[in-house]
Amino acid sequence: MSFPELPQPAPGEVLLVCACYEDGKTLWGGLLNEIGGRREGDVLVLGGSGVRLHLVEGRGWDHLHGGNVPALVPVGGFVPPVVVLADIPVVYGGDGPLLVDLAVIPGRGVRVPSSRLGEILAELLGGALEFDELVRHMDRYGMYQGDGGRPAFPVPTQPRRSFPALPSTATSLLVRTSFDDGDGWRALLDELGGADEAGWVGADPDADEIDVEHYPLEALTLDDRAFEGLLPGQVPALVPPGEHTTLVALADARTFAEPGRPLTVVDLYDTPGQPAVLPCRMVGSMACNLEIGNMDFCEWVAEEGMEPWWEG
Repeated sequence: MSFPELPQPAPGEVLLVCACYEDGKTLWGGLLNEIGGRREGDVLVLGGSGVRLHLVEGRGWDHLHGGNVPALVPVGGFVPPVVVLADIPVVYGGDGPLLVDLAVIPGRGVRVPSSRLGEILAELLGGALEFDELVRHMDRYGMYQGDGGRPAFPVPTQPRRSFPALPSTATSLLVRTSFDDGDGWRALLDELGGADEAGWVGADPDADEIDVEHYPLEALTLDDRAFEGLLPGQVPALVPPGEHTTLVALADARTFAEPGRPLTVVDLYDTPGQPAVLPCRMVGSMACNLEIGNMDFCEWVAEEGMEPWWEG
């Protein structure tokens, strides 16, 4: 699937893109009523803040995800620091709109309360607030200053360098990002059932030997120093559009230093770039539940000061 280029906003405007459609009809849910403001053609001017939201509608952006946005921004001209998405969680889940970073780590996202959208955008545009602050103060549901509890593992916010695109796959990716422990990497692959010649782990498992409590992870492995130091927030923009990749798991320094060989799994859809850290034995079950829609990503984000449910 490819998406059309986004329109060029006027200086001072922020794009509000509808990414949810049904039978060709644009679906905003209750968002436009919740954020208020007055209409001036395709622009919604938010009272008090004066923020100007350029409403973008078109079925070509159906199922657009935050990680896809940076590649669709027109080259040249005014580039706002963020784009706002009204996606499926907004329309059907009642969540706040998704703010997508375009300035620091393009493609990462954070949700904000609909009623505070104008206030927060005004602070971002005016330089009183940085996207890093939004990320540092989101709860485990990805909501800025939400009441869902603090994530046990803070989101890294310092970008290190640029990276090539990740391979396209409709399942999962396991990406090695730390290269100080070759034996540890091989032990990780062995624990996941071993990799075949094509680099897959967990492919074609024996149904009679599957432990349903620890479902095997089926993933394409990527052992390439080009991805050394890759951070969770940088992952969504590297996933090629077209395939609905279930998840990307990073084998980072923590994987080779802590018991259980924990992997850092990256949210690609609800809050792009948000990490969940869990033992490698649980990642297959996570992928399975996400793929069938049985659980949401946030249910795998450990809360600060609380024992994760999978350790109980």
